This record gives sequence, C-alpha cells and structure tokens, in this order.
Amino acid sequence: MGNGSGLYLKSLREQVYEYLRRQMNTGELKPGEFIDIKEISRQLGISKTPLRDALLQLEVDEFVKILPRRGVMVNTLTMKDIKNYYEIIGALEGVAIISAFDRLTTQDVDRMAELNTQMKDAIDNDDFDTYYDRNLEFHNTYILLSDNERLIKTVTRLKQRLYDFPRRKGFVKEWEMTSIGEHNSLIELLYAGDAKAAADFIRDVHWSFKVQERFIKRYYFAYKVVNHIEA
Repeated sequence: MGNGSGLYLKSLREQVYEYLRRQMNTGELKPGEFIDIKEISRQLGISKTPLRDALLQLEVDEFVKILPRRGVMVNTLTMKDIKNYYEIIGALEGVAIISAFDRLTTQDVDRMAELNTQMKDAIDNDDFDTYYDRNLEFHNTYILLSDNERLIKTVTRLKQRLYDFPRRKGFVKEWEMTSIGEHNSLIELLYAGDAKAAADFIRDVHWSFKVQERFIKRYYFAYKVVNHIEA
C-alpha cells in the first residue's frame, strides 16, 4: 500500500479489509452505495487482487454484497437483520457465561461493576464513545474467558454490524440507563454464583429483541441506518 497508509505489519488483504471497515465506520462508504474499486485501488496504490480478496472477506462477514456484472454494494441494515443478530448474540453470550463461569473470578465481577459505574458516569456526561468502549469491555470480561475463538469472532463481528455501520455518535439515554440497570442485575446473579440464571438473563432480557424492541426502533430510526421496519 502507499506510504500514507501506515499499514505494514499485517497481510495486504487484512490491511485493505481494515481500511474498508474504517471507511464504513466513519460513513465514507455508506450502506446501499457501490464501492468504486478502481478509485480505492488508486487511493491505496495497490492492484485489484488484494482488494478483491478483502471484498470477498467483507462479503463473508456480511458487510458487502458482490453483485455479478454490477459491482460491490455496501449492505444495508434491516430490522430483520437486527432481530437475527440479537438472537444470535444473546444465545452465544449465554453460552459464554456458562462455559467461562468456573474461570470468572470475584475480581472479574468487581471489574464489571466498576465498568458499569463508568458507563453511568459517561451517560451523565453525554460521552457516548466512553460508554461504548466500557460497554464492550463489560461484556468481553466473560466472553473472552469462554476460550471459544469462533464464538468470540462471531459475537464481535455481529456487534460491529450493529454498532459500527457506521458508528453513531448519539444514543437513546433511556435505553442506556435501562441497559446499565440490566448490567447490575447480571452482576448480582454472577456474585450469587447462579450461572444458569445469568445466562438466561443475558439471553432472554438483555439481548432479547422483543424486550429491547421499543429502544431499538427509536435508536436505529433516529440515525436512519435501517431501510425498512420488517422484523
């Protein structure tokens, strides 16, 4: 890639993949738009081969759709997508809690409680970026202990689809405060040593599309990133 890219340590395909993902996160590449492959190749100073390889991986990860004889289109996010992602993430995070429970220490749960406090402070200060980062760290406390790389990769990718497509700079404060309260309920279950109840709660409440639907519609329609309401 060109000297201005600053990317050298990873394979060229990985570098291009991450570049395109950043373009999507920042809104430079918008859902529903076609990617100008020639222009991207020119900007990065690369041939079409690594770009094509990166686009194939982006299609596998559901960020783009390769349309024969038409080009490559950045995928839109539908309410049906969101519903499906919530169901998958909830199920996998429940599995993560069960599988990681014996390795989850009191110190880990203490850290989750501290992160939840930091999320509350961030919301009080309208600091969405900090809230977002602490929220990911909160969930990753037990997800990364699951020792299941495929689970971790799948959950990470689906959350990127939900929240980084593109990254929105606002929030529905009532939803975030409700989420913080749900985190507290999860923390109490973890302190109590009830793995099954904690797994059920994360699946059936925190990541339940039905439970969260009223907030989901307010959030995604406010930032105009879904193209229809079918779920």
